[in-house]
Amino acid sequence: MSGFEVRNSEVELHKFRLRIWVVGLVVLSLLGVLLFRLTVLQVVRHDAFAERAESNRTAVVPIVPNRGKILDRNGVVLATNYSAYTLEITRSKIKDLEETIEALSELVEITPRDRRKFKRFMEDSKRFESIPLRSRLTDEEVARFTAQRWRFPGVDIKARFFRNYPLEDVGGHVVGYIGRINQREQEALEDSEDYANYRGTEVIGKLGIEQSYEKQLHGLTGWEQLETTAGGFAVRRLNSRPATSGDTVVLSLDIGLQKLVEDVYGDRRGALVALDPRNGEVLAMVSKPGYDVNLFVDGIDQENWDFLNNSIDRPLLNRALRGSYPPGSTYKPFMAIAGLESGKRKVDTTIQDNGSWTFGGHTFRSGHPNGPTNLRRSIIKSSNVYYYMLANDMGVDTIHEYLSPMGFGQQTGIDLVGEARGVLPSTEWKRNTYKRPEQKKWYAGETISLGIGQGYNHFTMLQLAHATAMLANHGIQHRPHLGKGTVDAVTRAYSPLYKDAGTSMGYKPEHVEAVRSAVAAVTVEGTARGVFGGAPYTSAGKTGTAQAVSVGQKDKYNAAKLAEHQRDHSLYIAYAPAENPKIALAVIVENAGFGAAAAAPIARRVFDYWLLDQYPSVEDMAAVRKGQASRPIGAPRSGQDMMAAFERIELPGVGAPRVMEGLSGGDIASPRAADSAPASVELEAED
Repeated sequence: MSGFEVRNSEVELHKFRLRIWVVGLVVLSLLGVLLFRLTVLQVVRHDAFAERAESNRTAVVPIVPNRGKILDRNGVVLATNYSAYTLEITRSKIKDLEETIEALSELVEITPRDRRKFKRFMEDSKRFESIPLRSRLTDEEVARFTAQRWRFPGVDIKARFFRNYPLEDVGGHVVGYIGRINQREQEALEDSEDYANYRGTEVIGKLGIEQSYEKQLHGLTGWEQLETTAGGFAVRRLNSRPATSGDTVVLSLDIGLQKLVEDVYGDRRGALVALDPRNGEVLAMVSKPGYDVNLFVDGIDQENWDFLNNSIDRPLLNRALRGSYPPGSTYKPFMAIAGLESGKRKVDTTIQDNGSWTFGGHTFRSGHPNGPTNLRRSIIKSSNVYYYMLANDMGVDTIHEYLSPMGFGQQTGIDLVGEARGVLPSTEWKRNTYKRPEQKKWYAGETISLGIGQGYNHFTMLQLAHATAMLANHGIQHRPHLGKGTVDAVTRAYSPLYKDAGTSMGYKPEHVEAVRSAVAAVTVEGTARGVFGGAPYTSAGKTGTAQAVSVGQKDKYNAAKLAEHQRDHSLYIAYAPAENPKIALAVIVENAGFGAAAAAPIARRVFDYWLLDQYPSVEDMAAVRKGQASRPIGAPRSGQDMMAAFERIELPGVGAPRVMEGLSGGDIASPRAADSAPASVELEAED
C-alpha cells in the first residue's frame, strides 16, 4: 500500500508542477500582451492618442470671414454686408422639432415663409448643423428669447453677417447673389483645394460677379481653439487666428449709366452692352426685365420664385450674356469687312439694287430699291440686295471663316460664368446639330438670308458689342471684362485686374476705314439721322430689325396683326465719338419694331450721358419708354446730380474721369435747345 501511495504522490506532484508551469506561462503571456499593448499605446500611438485627448479637452471653431464688397468704377456700393441676430436650431440636440418650433413661436414671430425656408434648409443640411429658423430678430425678440433660453436646449441666438444689395434690381444680373451652399456645391468644394477655407461657411456666390469672383470675395477663414468642459461648454480661449475679410472687387461698370439704361427701358424687354473699345471694359450690361437679387440671399420664398420662374418675360434670364438673337442689319458692317478681306468685293464694287433678288426661282425681298449700290451706300441705306449677293458669292463656310474671329458664334471670354456661344452656322455645324440626313445637308438658298443677319444666325448682345468695339478700335480687339481691380482687405492697396494690349485682327486699314466711314454716315444721312441729328458729337452706328417669327415671302409684315411677343426686334450698334471712340454698344429692344424707333434712341441717351453728363428729362424718359421720341426733349438733368444719391466709398485708385473724357473743346458744342414735344421718328423703309 505504501508503495502505491508513494507513486500516486509523485504523479500528483508532477501534475501540480505541470499546472504551475502552464499557469506561469499563461501569466507571462498575458503580461507580455499587456506590455506590448502598453508599448503600442504609450509609445507607438502616443501622438495620436495625445491629440485625441487634447481634442476632447479642446475644440477648434472656424471663424467665417466677412465677405468682400463689390463696387462700381466710381466706388458706388453694389454689394455689402450687415450684422443681425438669427434664431437657430441644431436638430441633433432636440427631441421633438415641431413641438420646439411651436413653443418658440409664442416668443418670436415665425411666419409660414420662415417655416418653409427652414424645411428647405433641412434638406441640404446635416442634423448636427445649426440651421436658421428666423433671421433679423429685433432687440425685443432677442431679449424675450434670452429670458426663456433654458427651456430650449439646441436653440440659440447667433449674430451673422447678411449680404445686402443696396440698389436691389439695378445691375442685378451682373452683380449676381449669394445663397446657401447646396449638396452639389458642397461635393465640388470637398474635391477642391479650397475645402479647408470653407469650414463653417454656409453661403457661396451663385451668379454674376458673386460667383465669378468667389475666391477674391470669400476671404480667409480663421479659427479659435477653446478649452471645453465634459459637457461641451467653452471655458477659455487657448489660441486663435482671426479671419481675413474678402477683398473688395471694383468693377468697370458705371452704375449711373447702368441705371439710366434700365430706366429708359421701362417695362420693355431687351439687353444692352456698352464697352470701352480701347481696353474691353464693360461700362454697362443691362438685361430687362430684372429682379431684386436680395430675394435670394435668405432663400427665395415659393411665391416670388413662381412669379419669376413662370413669367412670360423671363426676368431670370440674363439676356445680355445668354440671350441670343438674329442680328438683322446690324450684321451688315461685319459682312462688309468679310467681303473685302475675302476678296469677294472691292470698296468701289457696285451692284444694282432693284428692291428684290431672285435665286433658284425664289425671290428675296429688300423692301425698296436703292439703285446702283456700292459698299458705302449698302450700309447707309441698309441694302438687303447687296448682302444677299455677297452672302451667295462667299458661301456659308467662307462667311464662318471670316466672321468667327470677330467673336460671332464664340464665347468672348468675359469674366462671367454662363456665357452663351450663339450660332454662326457652317456646313459642319449643321451636320453636327441635326439628326435626319435631309436636315444635315446645307442648301445654297439657306446662305442668302445669312447676309442680312437672319436665318440660322443667333448672337448675344455681348458678342455684337464685342465686334462693334473691334470696329471702333480700328480692327484691334480686346477681351470684354467687368473686373477692373481689387482692394486688399489688409493693406487697402488697389491692384488692377487686367492689362490687355489687344489683338490686331490683321485687316487692311483701308478696308476697316471704308466700313467705319459708312457707319459714321448712317447717323448723318442714313437710317439713324432722325435720332442723332443735332448731337454735339459725332457717332457711328447701324440700325437693325430682326424677325422674331418667320413671315412668308408672299405675306406682308403687319405688327398690328401679331401678338406682342411675335413682333420684330429693334436693334442698334454704335460707337462715339466717331473719330476717336470712347464707348461702343449693342442694344436690342424685343418686339419693338424698327431699329431707329426703339433701340437707337436708347443709344443716343447713353452717349449723351457718357460724353456730355446729360441725364434724360422726365418727359424724355417717358417718351423713350413708349418709343415716341428720337432726339432728346426737355431740359436734361445732370448725370453727376443723379449719381449723388448713391452710397460711395472713396478708395485710392478707384474711379476714372468719365465726363468729357478725351474730348477736345472743338468736339463738343452747346446742346441745341430741345423741343417741348416728342420729335417724330424718321425711318427708312427698311433697316
